[in-house]
Amino acid sequence: MLALAAVAVAAVAVGAAVLWWSGATLAGDDVALARVEVQPLGGSLVSARAFGPGGAPIPLSVSGGRLLPRALLAPGEAVTVVVVVRRPGWLGWALGRSRTERLTLHTPLARLTERWVTLAPHAALQLRFAEPVESVSYRIGSLQRAVSAAGRRAFSLGPQTPSGTVEVSSAARRWERLGAPALVTWFPVSRLPVVLVSPSQGGAISPSAPIRLTFSQPLGKALGAARPRFSTRVPGSWSTSDSHTLIFTPSGFGFPLAAALRLGLPRELGVAAAGSGATPARAIDWNVAGAGFLRLQQLLAAAGYLPLYWHAAGDPVPRQPLAEVSAAVTPPAGTFTWRYAQTPPELQRLWIPGRPNQITRGAVMMFEDVHGFAVDGVAGPQVWRALLTDAIAGTRHGGGYTYVYVHRDVPQLLTLWHNGRVVLTSPGNTGVPAAPTQLGTYPVFEHIAVGTMSGRNPDGSHYHDPGIRWISYFHGGDALHSFNRASFGTPQSLGCVELPLATAAKVWPYTPIGTLVTIES
Repeated sequence: MLALAAVAVAAVAVGAAVLWWSGATLAGDDVALARVEVQPLGGSLVSARAFGPGGAPIPLSVSGGRLLPRALLAPGEAVTVVVVVRRPGWLGWALGRSRTERLTLHTPLARLTERWVTLAPHAALQLRFAEPVESVSYRIGSLQRAVSAAGRRAFSLGPQTPSGTVEVSSAARRWERLGAPALVTWFPVSRLPVVLVSPSQGGAISPSAPIRLTFSQPLGKALGAARPRFSTRVPGSWSTSDSHTLIFTPSGFGFPLAAALRLGLPRELGVAAAGSGATPARAIDWNVAGAGFLRLQQLLAAAGYLPLYWHAAGDPVPRQPLAEVSAAVTPPAGTFTWRYAQTPPELQRLWIPGRPNQITRGAVMMFEDVHGFAVDGVAGPQVWRALLTDAIAGTRHGGGYTYVYVHRDVPQLLTLWHNGRVVLTSPGNTGVPAAPTQLGTYPVFEHIAVGTMSGRNPDGSHYHDPGIRWISYFHGGDALHSFNRASFGTPQSLGCVELPLATAAKVWPYTPIGTLVTIES
C-alpha cells in the first residue's frame, strides 16, 4: 500500500511539473508594450495582437519575447494584448492544442514632479520627471525645441529669465507620441508669495482675453480664503486649473473697451510679469484695447446708418458678445459699396474708409439720437455697447438715408436727396456777405418743429424772431428753416438757409439729427 501511495504522489508531482513548465505568461515591460514568456514545455508563440480603444488593431513586432508597437501610441492609452501559444503534440492532446493569454494595460505617462519652481538668479531650470523619459518637447514664448532625453529623469533647459512659463510635452517610450502639454512655471526668489501674471501687467489686454494668475504657493497659502476683485464690475467667472492657478474668463461683452482695468489683491504679493523679477503690490493694472474706427463704420453700415453696404471678406462675425467685441478690436477684412446707384458726388467725396469723416460723424449722431443718448458724435462706451447689442440682435435703422446740399452761387438752390433719388429742389436764401453761410459739410445737431431764433445783426443790433417753423440746426446758429420773404434764391439771411414755408415743411421730416448738410459754392 505504501508503495502505491508513493507512486501516486510521484505521478502528481510529475503532472504538476509538466503543467508548470508548459505554461506562458504575459506581463508589462519597462521597454516594450508587453513581454510574453513561454516555458520550456509550453510550445511556441503563434500570434500576438494588440487593440486600442474601441477595438482598433495595433500592429506589433515581436523580438525576444518583447511586443513592440509598430505605430506610435498615445501616453495613457488603454491597450489590450492577446497572445496565443501552441503546445507540443502530446501536451496538446492532454491539455489542449493552444493557450490564450490576455492582458489589459495603459501605456505609461511621463509625469513632471515639479511644476512650480523658485529659481535663483542665473540658475538653470531643471525639468524633473517621476520616471525615465525618452523624448521631450518644450516651448518658451516663440522658442520651441524637441530633444532626446535618452531615458533620463531630469533635463536642463539652461539659465532663464527671472520668471516665466514653459510648456512641456514628453513621452516615456520611444513608441509613444508626445503627451498633452503641461506647464512649468518658475518664480524669482522673494520674501512674499509671487504671482506670475498673464497677460503681463501694465500692457494692453483684449476685452475677451482670460486673465491667468499663477502663484508660487498653493492658492490657500498664497491668498487664504479671499479672491482678487476688479475695481469695476466685469462679467465673467473665476476658476482654478490646478492648485496654484486662478483664471478669470470674461463673459458678455468682457472688459470695457479702452478702459483702465485694475485687479485688487487680498494681500500684498510679489507680482511678476513674464521675464521679470517680483515687485510687491496690492493691485495689478492693464489697459483694455480700444475699438477700431473701421469696425465702427462696418457696424454703422450693417445697421443702416450709412449710405454704404459692408461686405465681409470671410465668414461673418458670430452674433455673440465676445466675438463681436473681438471684431471691434480687430476689424475683419472686407469692402464697402454704395447702397444707391445714384449717389451725389458731393456725398461720395466725403467718404474715407477707416478714418474719421463727416459721414461717419453724422451716422454716430443719428445712432445716438435714435437710442436716446446725449448727441456728441463720439463713439464712447455707451455707443459701442448699443452698437454691439444691435449687431447681435440684427437690428437695423429703418429711416433711410438723407443728404441735403445747397449751392451758394446765385441762383441759390437746395437739393434734398433721400434713398437714391432727389425728393425736391427749391430756391433758398443763404447768408449775406456780412454774415455768410460757411462752406463745408455739417451734421444736423438740433431738430425742432417751431422755435425762437435770436442773435446779433451785422450792424450790432439784436434780433428776436419767435415762431420760426421747421428748424434743423447744422452749424452753430445756422439752420434750415422757413422764413417769410418776398423772394428766394439770393443771399438774404444771417447765415441760415431760409426756405419757403411749404418747402421747409417738406424738408424737415427728412432732416433728423445726424443728417448731413453741405454748403457749396
